[in-house]
Amino acid sequence: MNTYLLQRFTYLAVLPLCLLLVLGTARGAEPSAVPVQSAAAETPASAAAVSDESSDHKDWHAETGTDAHHARRKHQSQNNDLVNVGHDSILSSGQRADSVVSVFGSSTSDGEAGEVVSVLGDTRVTGPVSDSAVAVMGNLYVDSKVEGDAVSVFGDLELGPHAEIEGDVVAVGGTLHRDPAAIVHGNVHGVFSGNFGNPTWLRTWVHDCLFYGRPLAFEPGLDWAWGLAFGFLALYVFLALLFREGLFRCVETVESRPGQTALAALITMLATPVLVVLLCVTVIGIAAVPFVVVGLFCAGLFGKAVMLAWLGRRVTGRHSAGALSHPAVCVLIGGAIVLVLYAIPVLGFIVYKLLGFFGMGAVVYTAIGAVRAHQLAKQVGPAPTLSAAAPSAGTTAQPQAAASPQAAAAAQSTAAPPASPAAQASPAVTAALPRAGFWIRMAALLLDGLLVGFVLSVVHHSTHFELLVLAVYGAVMWKMRGSTVGGIVFDLQVVRLDGREMDWETSIVRALGCFLSLAVAGLGFIWIAFDANRQGWHDKIAGTVVVRVAKAPPLV
Repeated sequence: MNTYLLQRFTYLAVLPLCLLLVLGTARGAEPSAVPVQSAAAETPASAAAVSDESSDHKDWHAETGTDAHHARRKHQSQNNDLVNVGHDSILSSGQRADSVVSVFGSSTSDGEAGEVVSVLGDTRVTGPVSDSAVAVMGNLYVDSKVEGDAVSVFGDLELGPHAEIEGDVVAVGGTLHRDPAAIVHGNVHGVFSGNFGNPTWLRTWVHDCLFYGRPLAFEPGLDWAWGLAFGFLALYVFLALLFREGLFRCVETVESRPGQTALAALITMLATPVLVVLLCVTVIGIAAVPFVVVGLFCAGLFGKAVMLAWLGRRVTGRHSAGALSHPAVCVLIGGAIVLVLYAIPVLGFIVYKLLGFFGMGAVVYTAIGAVRAHQLAKQVGPAPTLSAAAPSAGTTAQPQAAASPQAAAAAQSTAAPPASPAAQASPAVTAALPRAGFWIRMAALLLDGLLVGFVLSVVHHSTHFELLVLAVYGAVMWKMRGSTVGGIVFDLQVVRLDGREMDWETSIVRALGCFLSLAVAGLGFIWIAFDANRQGWHDKIAGTVVVRVAKAPPLV
């Protein structure tokens, strides 16, 4: 289970508490009100001086709304605060405290308190409060006098029959329940009012998992965490089914080169912030930052699947045959083991971080090795598929042309114009052409998207159906011309792996497959950069590839 989002949300939840503490400290440093002498002891001169000075303080009190007696009480206090982290704070009846604060716990005040605050916990106030009552990611119940504000953030706010709020009542992301006898002197505000769910689920995870250093626990109230974990496990199994060859390549990298895998992961961790900063500094590169972030996220997901397959393979044996050798089975076995380890205190988070670390390194190092092998193959050149001897009877010159891309391009340029794009190059010729890479395909897709968006804005004055129109446009162009306008500009052509002509079924299936490639954070398109055959998910589903041709088929 990924806890990055929960960690960020915890920081956001603690931030209001820090602001309250800073404001309380600043308020404690303010000068106290000037004491007023009795009427019997006043002299005319002193009365005049005091009247001039007191007028300023009257304006100051009118602006701040702070009572002079409350200010004197705070400055004469002995910093009597009741603060707990991970536990509940309880102020019993008859006791006094300047602050009652709980982080990852609930605050209950039956006595006299200055302010009562809970972060990731409930706040219950039945005694007088001279400042404010606040609950962040928790419910707030007030049934006494509060001289400040009553605020609940992502929780319900309830005012009892004896509640009297001198300030404002604010409910953010929750509902307000007010007794008819409750008195509110200020304003009542509802921001994003509604039922956003009880935050008890998050507090349960914090108490039973985060404090023990583990992502999961066999405790009640954590069904959502187990459901999320099984959901990610299902995603990893799906990736293993879809990319069996690539997954086992990464597993072999972990087994044969663990040191290089760890080094690649470390370099990736250190270089990512530097790369993002450099892209932002160049201004133009800001557009590439989302692609970098999404790419790293997808690489992390695939890396988790790799490590689960590696662990399952260690259990079943490297040379096992039959059903146990299938990558999906290995991922399931490794996932079952990891889920149990996640429930062990301290060890759970260690296993979680190690899996992500080595998984990222395996994906990055394998991708670098694939790029190097591809560059080396381009430098050496393709090996001849036929011997130098004369062809036997019945052998045509077509396979010989497939042995060399240059010869294929020459034959294509000298041949007579065909009647259809599929007949322009034989299957042997198109199979010898180089595959189109990620960036040039994205550039062609961007050009097609701009073209469709412009046409829609002119014809319909709306771009709500741009994706649907883009899919229909692509299916028609792939069938009629073998390429879109963007593909024609960049000399790209869509061909079938079996060498047959593009038909309507293949074009429609490929167009529908593009929605699947886009649905999972664009992973289906990003996979083009990592796949050995430069195929996206929609290409694998339709059985197609995109190749670079010497000259793309004309539009007309």
